[in-house]
Amino acid sequence: MAEQPLRADARRNRDRILLAARDAFAEAGFAVPLDEIAARAGVGPGTVYRHFPTKEALFQAVIADRVAGLVAEARDRAGDPDAGAAFFAMLSRLGGEGAAKRDASEAMTVPGPVVAELHEAVGVLLHRAQTAGAVRAHITVEDLFALLKGLFTGMHDSDDPGRAQRLLAVVTAGLRPPH
Repeated sequence: MAEQPLRADARRNRDRILLAARDAFAEAGFAVPLDEIAARAGVGPGTVYRHFPTKEALFQAVIADRVAGLVAEARDRAGDPDAGAAFFAMLSRLGGEGAAKRDASEAMTVPGPVVAELHEAVGVLLHRAQTAGAVRAHITVEDLFALLKGLFTGMHDSDDPGRAQRLLAVVTAGLRPPH
C-alpha cells in the first residue's frame, strides 16, 4: 500500500519539525527533549509524534541527509590517487562536523543503514591509506569511529575555541605509522 502524500499544512509542519530538530540536536545532542523540539517548531508534541513515532525516528530523519552527504564525499575521495591525503582530508571533514554539531557522535555511530554506509565508505578510505602506508595497519574502522566519538565528546567539554583543532591533530598524528 503506497503512502498518501501529505497535505500542504502537514508537509509544512513536518518540515518545521525537521528544521527545529536539526538545530536542537546540533546544539544539544540527542538528549534534547522532544517537547523543546515541538516548541521550536511551533507545534504541539502530538504533531511531532504524528510525523515521527519516536525520538529515534526523528533523529534518524534529521541525520539521514547529513550522513548521506558524508557518505557521498567519502566515496568521491576513494578515487583520489593519494590515498593518504584522501583519508586525512575525510578525517578532517568528519572532525569539522564533530566540532560544529554536538550530535555528531550519535549521528555517525547510531545503528542504521545510512551510518553503516558511512562506516563502509570511510573503511574503504582507511584500507587504501593503510595499503599506501599512510595509516597504522592495525587500526579498524570500528577503532576509528570509537576515536571519533571520544574526540567529538572532548571537543564539546570546553569553551576553548582551539581545542577541536588540537584534539584532531593528536588523533591524526596517532593514526600515522611511527617513523
